[in-house]
Amino acid sequence: MQRGQAREVFPRSTLARRVSLGLLLVLSLRSAAAEPVPATLRMTLHIPAQELAHALDQYSRATGMAVLVDSQLSRGRRSLAVDGEYTAADALRRLLGGSGLMAKYARDDAFTLQVAQVEDVALPVDKPAPASAALNRNYATAVQAALERNLCRSPLTRPGSFRAVLQVWIGRDGVVQHNRLLTSTGDTRRDAALIDSFRTLKIDRPTPGALRQPVTLLLLPESSGKRMECTQREGVSGG
Repeated sequence: MQRGQAREVFPRSTLARRVSLGLLLVLSLRSAAAEPVPATLRMTLHIPAQELAHALDQYSRATGMAVLVDSQLSRGRRSLAVDGEYTAADALRRLLGGSGLMAKYARDDAFTLQVAQVEDVALPVDKPAPASAALNRNYATAVQAALERNLCRSPLTRPGSFRAVLQVWIGRDGVVQHNRLLTSTGDTRRDAALIDSFRTLKIDRPTPGALRQPVTLLLLPESSGKRMECTQREGVSGG
């Protein structure tokens, strides 16, 4: 396919036709039996971790959801496995975990994808956002402490045996809203566990207004000489 072209994909029973849509790749992959499912209905899905475009193909066929994807946006991104009972919306959130993308619904049975954005969250009146350099340094320490607490909860994500690069989008209230795994740890189970651990990550300080999003995090193996230490107390003891 030449640059600047795209293709519209239809069910196998229908002849595919090419149209000019810039770089948009339309995945409207409903089979004859796959009508859009009610939002609250739970269904059993078995979609393995794979290239994101292929995972969206399977998701669309299983749920009847129409997906409009920029092929450049999805290129090089992978999905998490979706294996179990989910609503269509929960399955999509799971599938997109660690991709750095979020869904934007055009209607109940159709959505597009876009780069993750931080949702504006009002801060409590007693927690003003830090502004000074000293407070920003304290914020960095708080981020490291939160990482240690989360990662040390599971042997699979315990720092020291792997290297990974992630990006996180942090709301003003300190809650991580989105994340993206830029480099695999080399273990698909650990990758999924690492991504899941960031779903519950909360920094114990308001996010500085000047913080550039997303924040890039580098997790290093023990051999590097610079890694986190899983300690008995909350906080960070290693460099």
